[in-house]
Amino acid sequence: MKVKVFCIGDIVGRPGRRILAEQLHAFIREQTIDCVIANAENSAGGSGMTQQIYEKLCRYGVNLVTLGDHCFRKKEIIPVLENQSNIVRPANLSPYAAGKDYAIFTTSKGVTVAVVTLIGRIFMKPADCPYARIDSLLSKLRSEADLVFVEVHAEATSEKMALGRYLDGRVSCVFGSHTHVMTADEQIFAGGTAYITDIGMTGPMDSVLGRSSESVIRAFRTQMPYPFEIASGDVKIHGILVTVDSHTKKAEFIERIVLSETTPPDALTYDSDDGKPDYTNGF
Repeated sequence: MKVKVFCIGDIVGRPGRRILAEQLHAFIREQTIDCVIANAENSAGGSGMTQQIYEKLCRYGVNLVTLGDHCFRKKEIIPVLENQSNIVRPANLSPYAAGKDYAIFTTSKGVTVAVVTLIGRIFMKPADCPYARIDSLLSKLRSEADLVFVEVHAEATSEKMALGRYLDGRVSCVFGSHTHVMTADEQIFAGGTAYITDIGMTGPMDSVLGRSSESVIRAFRTQMPYPFEIASGDVKIHGILVTVDSHTKKAEFIERIVLSETTPPDALTYDSDDGKPDYTNGF
């Protein structure tokens, strides 16, 4: 059986949520998508996530929600991480951290899709070994899910590629996130694992990684903290569409997806809740 999984790049603030509300349901219908995975760690004001935003993303059509290094930036998400079964924080954080190591979604075809997020260790905050963590999880995942997708939330392209090669033939897809810049190296490895170094971001492209170019440049030039306000222009959805054979567990097709906003932002007023901008020189 062929299963289509749509993986959505880091959702940045209100513009990223707005375009998903506008386009995701239609895209799911047009492409007969079976499962949607989305990284939402930047969905509230550019850093973190709230319960209200989590609930909205689920209504927009997201089935599995992943988070990265900003997973605990907003404390109100912790009960959601503890109590909801379709949202995960990085699996190689402390075993005492709130949240789950993986999540599983059952498609309308009866095929189950699991997602695991691994956080990188190069140019990132300290974390446990991602190789050891995924090795310890794989046997359990294979017994509970038909297909396994692994998100590598990391800064270094070499680290993402190495983990992708390491997992070739052991999972259906490895995709990178965190840098917000879509790479053009989508491929299917020899063992049948679909791979891309980074799936990009969902938000304003007229920006620096989703933030106002002016505020980011000011911070870089002065080395002083400024609010990294969310930009607003040229909003797009970035992601990948992967087709997997549920019997062999191997990917058969991977395609980069870029969808542009079609409705003027001022015509959409339903999504008003947002976090405050992050007052640090970081993303």
